[in-house]
Amino acid sequence: MAPAMAIQSIVDEQETEYQKGVKQLYEKGIKKLPRKYILPSHERPNITSNNGHQHQYQAPKDFATKNGGIKQNIQLPVIDFAELQGPNRAQVLKSLANACENYGFFQVVNHNIGDGVISDMIDVGTRFFGLPFEERSKYMSANMKAPVRYGTSFNQNKDNVFCWRDFLKLMCQPLPDVLPHWPSSPQDFRKSAATYAKDTKHLFVMLMEAILESLSPVVDEMEKELMEGGSQLMVVNCYPPCPEPDLTLGMPPHSDYGFLTLLLQDDVAGLQIQHNDKWVTVDPIPNAFVVNVGDHLEVIIRPLNFDG
Repeated sequence: MAPAMAIQSIVDEQETEYQKGVKQLYEKGIKKLPRKYILPSHERPNITSNNGHQHQYQAPKDFATKNGGIKQNIQLPVIDFAELQGPNRAQVLKSLANACENYGFFQVVNHNIGDGVISDMIDVGTRFFGLPFEERSKYMSANMKAPVRYGTSFNQNKDNVFCWRDFLKLMCQPLPDVLPHWPSSPQDFRKSAATYAKDTKHLFVMLMEAILESLSPVVDEMEKELMEGGSQLMVVNCYPPCPEPDLTLGMPPHSDYGFLTLLLQDDVAGLQIQHNDKWVTVDPIPNAFVVNVGDHLEVIIRPLNFDG
């Protein structure tokens, strides 16, 4: 084999390995981070920027423990969903408006989604990523509109540097149409994921109504219809332990394009948001959802109610 062909063969083999995802690399027991995952020094965890506060990224697991002296933690505003439905609704709405305006994020507790629903979703998601690669790879697709997509990084077809993440993306609307396409293994995956999708959709609608009420005295009927319809995407992320977590990210800095993102954290403090031009780590609250105001919602509500 000619030298040029040999080099190309090695490059192709490496690219194939990257496309298989970080779970594969972790299971192989790598001790050094491949060059493909090493970010330029100014893009590594705990960076600062001036691009606004409604951005987030995900540091890889082990970053918090290996870099505990560097990170700054933040306690986001906490919205008690039970109080929102009770006699203190007016006061909670004020807190909600403040959270949206000054943070772009908040955590919601007592949200009526049972601990069992949450734990079942975490369990089937964990077991899915524990399947052999051959089973997971059945759901790899370049079609952005596919009802189910398995992949790695942020956008593996465009990323020059890969992120330390594997993902499973599930379209959730209309549920009866997309459900047969979802993974059939683990055996209870569809049942648990469908229950979780329906419960989080209900929570989304209730929160959207409250946010619009807190920022505008009248919720337009068209906006209500928009909340009931639209699309719902569920993303299950896997961040295996990283050998050199200070050199990479689980997710790059980004803003979410939709209305609201309901993010369920585990007990590893890896999520960071940009607040007052600094990247700060969000303290996890067990079974709480971190709610992120998306670009679409900000476009609608900012001209009506936000100054600046």
